[in-house]
Amino acid sequence: MTPRSRRFSGRQPGRFASARVLTATAAVAAAVSLALPVAAHAAPTPQAPKVDQRVLDSLGAFAPAIIGSVATPGPDGRINADLLRQAKTLAAAPGLPPQVSAIWQSVIDFLGEPGRQAVVRQMRAAERKPGDPEIPQGPNKPKIQEFLYPTLGFGCMGPGGNSLGRALVTAGPQKAPAPGPRRGEAGYVYTSLGTGPAINNPTSRKLWVTWLNIDTGRTGQTQLKRNPKINVKEGPGTFTAIARTGKGRIISTIYGDVTTKTKGRIYTCGIVPTIGLAII
Repeated sequence: MTPRSRRFSGRQPGRFASARVLTATAAVAAAVSLALPVAAHAAPTPQAPKVDQRVLDSLGAFAPAIIGSVATPGPDGRINADLLRQAKTLAAAPGLPPQVSAIWQSVIDFLGEPGRQAVVRQMRAAERKPGDPEIPQGPNKPKIQEFLYPTLGFGCMGPGGNSLGRALVTAGPQKAPAPGPRRGEAGYVYTSLGTGPAINNPTSRKLWVTWLNIDTGRTGQTQLKRNPKINVKEGPGTFTAIARTGKGRIISTIYGDVTTKTKGRIYTCGIVPTIGLAII
């Protein structure tokens, strides 16, 4: 799981941009109520999420902007101002339900000054003292930071069988996801609920996380793969990656295909992109 990371180079996103990203976002057919995710101390085994088509349609349209920001610099070499501008534009769309507006406000705050102040507070609180253990325990244990909304995988459980998906990120140092991110690294987990165990399929489109450290300008794209230590017998299909993001505010999007062996058959399916905000 070696990530590819770099500072802004000004190159165009190329392979990052995908018509299937936009097609999948527009094709969502599920519409049930949304439960806003919160940070938790539990092990990275997600519970069954609820999916709201309005959330997928609204925030899914923002995924290409994040992918593009990995390759396109802002004038200060860090966050591209267009990212925040586009977030504000999409958040101002008329008729957004209150829960969708609340998610958009969290994105805008994260990209702006409230997010910068939050990362400073967290880094100060995380400063090690002489004799502190390498992996904090108890109330200082690193938290799981869930992505903003659950998503869908189309046909992940066979023809017409869509899988609910949930993504999360952990901040190192800690042990999950195995073998565990170190300090300054992010551990990503994507679970395709209801499916059998994950399979690495070398012939299919990959499952990617594209990430941007908006405090340092560091960017990268990392492939999520089957983890031989998580849900390998019965499933659900779980894919993980560890990325050297460095410390700061990390905005990420997970997109692409997953492959699982479900009920004795191998299925490869595409997921609707999902967006995560995390402090590493």
